[in-house]
Amino acid sequence: MANLRIKLVKSLNGRLEKHIATASSLGLRKIGDETVQPKNKQTEGKIAQIGYLIQVTEE
Repeated sequence: MANLRIKLVKSLNGRLEKHIATASSLGLRKIGDETVQPKNKQTEGKIAQIGYLIQVTEE
């Protein structure tokens, strides 16, 4: 199964509470934080919701 490297590239200040919670559930709390997540439907849904805040690369 493939993994996705997700990096927070924009600030969470002033964003919707749902989007902040989604970023937090991915382990992203401040700009520059990176996490590796499995590529599955749940992760893809989170990426779709906060795609404007993050950068995603496939490993």
